[in-house]
Amino acid sequence: MSDPAWYEDATIYSLDVKTFNDGDGDGWGDFRGAIERLDYLDELGVDALWIRPFYPSPLRDNGYDVADYYGVDDRLGSLDDFREFADRAHERGIRVITDLVFNHTSNEHEWFQRAREDPDSDYHDYYLWTSHLADAHQRGNIFPEYEDGVWSYDDVAEKHYFHQFYGHQPDLNVANPAVREELYDVLRFWLDQGADGFRIDAAHPMLMPKGHNATTLDETDLGDSIELFKEMRRVVEAEQSDAVLLAEADDEPEHLDYYFGDGEAFHLQFNFVMNAHLTYAVGVKDTWPLQRAEEILPDVSDVGAWVNFLRNHDEWNLLKLPEEAFEHAREHFGDDAGDSWIFERGHRLRLADLYDGDRDRIAVAHSLLFSLPGSVALQSGDEIGMGADLSLPEREAVRTPMQWDDSPNGGFSTAAPEDCYNPVVDEGAYAYDRVNVAAQRDDPDSLLSRVEALVAARDACPEIARGDYRALETDHKETRVHRFDHERGDGEDTDGTVLLCAHNLADDYREEIVGFDVDPDTVEHVVGDGEHYVAEGGVTFKLDACDYAWLRGEKR
Repeated sequence: MSDPAWYEDATIYSLDVKTFNDGDGDGWGDFRGAIERLDYLDELGVDALWIRPFYPSPLRDNGYDVADYYGVDDRLGSLDDFREFADRAHERGIRVITDLVFNHTSNEHEWFQRAREDPDSDYHDYYLWTSHLADAHQRGNIFPEYEDGVWSYDDVAEKHYFHQFYGHQPDLNVANPAVREELYDVLRFWLDQGADGFRIDAAHPMLMPKGHNATTLDETDLGDSIELFKEMRRVVEAEQSDAVLLAEADDEPEHLDYYFGDGEAFHLQFNFVMNAHLTYAVGVKDTWPLQRAEEILPDVSDVGAWVNFLRNHDEWNLLKLPEEAFEHAREHFGDDAGDSWIFERGHRLRLADLYDGDRDRIAVAHSLLFSLPGSVALQSGDEIGMGADLSLPEREAVRTPMQWDDSPNGGFSTAAPEDCYNPVVDEGAYAYDRVNVAAQRDDPDSLLSRVEALVAARDACPEIARGDYRALETDHKETRVHRFDHERGDGEDTDGTVLLCAHNLADDYREEIVGFDVDPDTVEHVVGDGEHYVAEGGVTFKLDACDYAWLRGEKR
């Protein structure tokens, strides 16, 4: 599987072991159950799996409160189970990216327990403390609805500790060289267990001012902040040449290129700017947000690649939209009772909820996603149109079990419903007896079949990863046509190929005519139901509501 460039146009499938498939009937998903579903993921055509935290944890924040970096929560399996899962995935050509949370630990982690018990221990300086709260740096918490600030009192240490997230998640002092060595050892350990890379959670907060004096890494003697991530890359590539680092860095657009470290830090970065704008654009049936996203994003083509996505396992964060669009999205996409709005920044809704269950709109959103440069991340369940359960607390609303069929618990588990980690959606338009894999698997018109076709189309089009990309002018605000020009190498028969991708976000028919400088006899339809007519030098797209079409031809 050695291919250092594999990540440049990968399809990455995101799953939570706890809610994916239960192999032993106790109501919790586990690695044994996930192994049973690898054939499904292989058929879907994904290149890599992003596995969300599965480490021992009190699960007060869905596992992002890690209590031990070196184990598997025994409710989810064992280290042997993880290794077998990775081996079975590799047999199918699928890589495994694990989620690592290095900004903070659980307050139940052994490091924190030892830190609070002995102020003279080395572990005390693994975290950040103050005995003078009135003079300490203050700022807003990342979860403003639930935390008053960034300091909480520990009655054992008799000091306040610093936390940017929940109070039970003390921040690690990443300016401490000993902490850094611990983190590098964790990377080495999981590569040795079979991981192929890591999503680094909260990469932006890792670099933010921390502690009593609001110290940044740049103010230490350890070099620029980015050196932390550059060393992580050196560590993983020394162990495995094609291992990757994927950043969750929800920073301002003008700062995002920093996390690539001039090609020496992160290989990949989640594109939160495009996420907010793309998902909004499809919902409001207007392409201007796509144009704005591309205008404000830095060019990173020489240093790394974006991972584009429509939804993930958190709230749909709208902060990257301009103010007027932010306020509109808050009202336009929210549920009637106002229960979906959270953290003053987004909706805890799935893609199907945002688009009122319109399968055609969900499909055209996926076509746009798959036709953009970079890699793609899919949230498990979105490929079949699963919905949220707003009766669950906070982000758990979008973290319900995978719906495999119409048997009890949606085929996720044979346990009693009350014993499941989260209840399956069992009522309404998105109930498991209406929305499930089995019902869609053999239906060529289903959402699942359309997403499978898009995954295959992307795999078949090297232009997306290696071609020159540009959007074309169109006559309608609801239509989007972009192209990739891919030059052939020396000795090949043609000058190269052109890939055209056309999308109609309107609820009505739209027609667009664009240039297409290819030999008409070489034009092939790649994917999509949109009709087209190719003439010398151009093509006419005839697109019904939410239609899309990809065409490819050879340059003269």
